[in-house]
Amino acid sequence: MITGAIKNKVDKIWTDIWAGGITNPLTVIEQLTYLMFIRSLDEKELETEEFEHMTGEKMEKIFPQTPTGQSMRWSKFKNSDPREIYDVISRRVFPAIKNMHRGRLPDITEQGELVEADETSGSEENTAFARYMQDAMFLIPTPQVLQKIITGLDDLYEHDISDLDMQGDLYEYMLGKLATAGQNGQFRTPKHIREMMVELLQPTPEDTICDPACGTAGFLVSASEYIRKHYEDTMTQEQWEHFSGEAFTGFDTDRTMLRISAMNLMLHSISHPEIDYKDSVSKQNEIRDKFTLCLANPPFKGTVDAESINDNLKAVTNTKKTELLFLALFLRMLKKGGRCACIVPDGVLFGSSKAHKAIRKELVENHHLRAVISMPSGVFKPYAGVSTAVLVFTKTGAGGTDRVWFYDMQADGFSLDDKRSPVEENDIPDIIRRFHNLEQEAERKRTEKSFLVPKQEIADNDYDLSINKYKKVDYVPVEYPPTEEILKDLHALEAEITTGLKELEGML
Repeated sequence: MITGAIKNKVDKIWTDIWAGGITNPLTVIEQLTYLMFIRSLDEKELETEEFEHMTGEKMEKIFPQTPTGQSMRWSKFKNSDPREIYDVISRRVFPAIKNMHRGRLPDITEQGELVEADETSGSEENTAFARYMQDAMFLIPTPQVLQKIITGLDDLYEHDISDLDMQGDLYEYMLGKLATAGQNGQFRTPKHIREMMVELLQPTPEDTICDPACGTAGFLVSASEYIRKHYEDTMTQEQWEHFSGEAFTGFDTDRTMLRISAMNLMLHSISHPEIDYKDSVSKQNEIRDKFTLCLANPPFKGTVDAESINDNLKAVTNTKKTELLFLALFLRMLKKGGRCACIVPDGVLFGSSKAHKAIRKELVENHHLRAVISMPSGVFKPYAGVSTAVLVFTKTGAGGTDRVWFYDMQADGFSLDDKRSPVEENDIPDIIRRFHNLEQEAERKRTEKSFLVPKQEIADNDYDLSINKYKKVDYVPVEYPPTEEILKDLHALEAEITTGLKELEGML
């Protein structure tokens, strides 16, 4: 979480850019992200050099081992004269990152000309990063504005957020400055919620993971971090090759998001992900039976053009509502046995339209709906107050739902107001532990936070998946005194008020 002090520093950087003439918030975010990426490349290089020094083992470098190549490093140019910094970034660093190949920067001459190495010449593999950086533009207007931004970012990294999920948390805060963010569905899912969903699915090095509404690729990054944490020491060369590329797929309809996704994944050692510009629920997306895991927080608001919607999605749920279409999309894109954890607005759980009922019936009757985790409405504050839930299901095509596990999450480790300050109450560890031990949930009562509901009961309730439909509340009877006694007390109060009023009149 970003503190008030950090927000103030980000606001100062934002103001400096604004004063320099860049007034489009999305452009500001994009330019800041480029600079954050440039600095992160140097941080990664410093870590590699430190590892080399400790082990004596030679490692592949990001920056060319030439004078001009080394001059492109953040640590080398950050304290230079503003005009020199501007010249280095605009003529060398930015063209280099636009032509980055396999996680390495090409060499650039002092005149700003690209030096093609033999291994990168020609039209070898066109990576996602290279594709979406081709139309990137460096728009910082003056050396003075650039120096202010560099000084501000350096101060943030070194004194405030060196150990945080910098790129994600900063981006989340900056998105709050976009007036259209809520309509665009570009809210970043909080990191602890993403990590909870990843823990529920427990991805392995063999999985192929997709987020068809990837935004900044947060879910893909969280999944990659889980795999590295649990399997890094045992992964084979083939698994590492799979991990660096085809294991991760993301789609979005915003090229800025795709650029940021590619940068984010590259910084997490995923150099060849399948990141594509694609309207996932349209006819241009025909992918089916391909992925073993889907993790997503698809857009809730708005509808799509009915004519562009893929017919096989409308066959499952005939609607223009994106939150329902994406559920049908997950089922189509997953392999049999593939699993999904996704966030949906509460309306999906109890909506009474034919389309709402159809998709819920599809999940319960034709696949294995495993869990419905209702989250408090403050999870996405301060940007949105919508109530949401996490659905966890497995694609079977042949049913399999016996009982559905419901959990009423009441706390996520942060206050549920706009401040989202850390608090002790946190249901997430309990959710993860119980989900992986569902056999022990059989005896749980409906008055507790979690319990199992038989499939038949759900079917009898029009496939309503709202936890309030099944949760029971213990009502403690309140004993009141007899009516005569209450009336007697009221008369005594009335007499006391009358006496007081007379005393007040006597004083006037």
